Amino acid sequence: MFAYKNPASHRTVDSDDPIAELAKKRAADLGVSIRDYLARLVQDDVSGPRARAVGAAARFLVDHQAVFDEAEEAQQAHRRARAA
Repeated sequence: MFAYKNPASHRTVDSDDPIAELAKKRAADLGVSIRDYLARLVQDDVSGPRARAVGAAARFLVDHQAVFDEAEEAQQAHRRARAA
């Protein structure tokens, strides 16, 4: 295993952006670095939609299971009819 450090990516950026200032204050309130706070936000953003999508897909499959069963039965009946 090896590691590569990109020094150009580690730089201080001055910002007058009020969102950035709020993020810094929130990170300080939580007692974490701004980097850890932003990583937490990204993780929450990624896991939230993914979890909702998986849940929605599961609900869709449960709600429409009868339709899938009917389609599968019709397909099997068609195969049996062609084989006969």
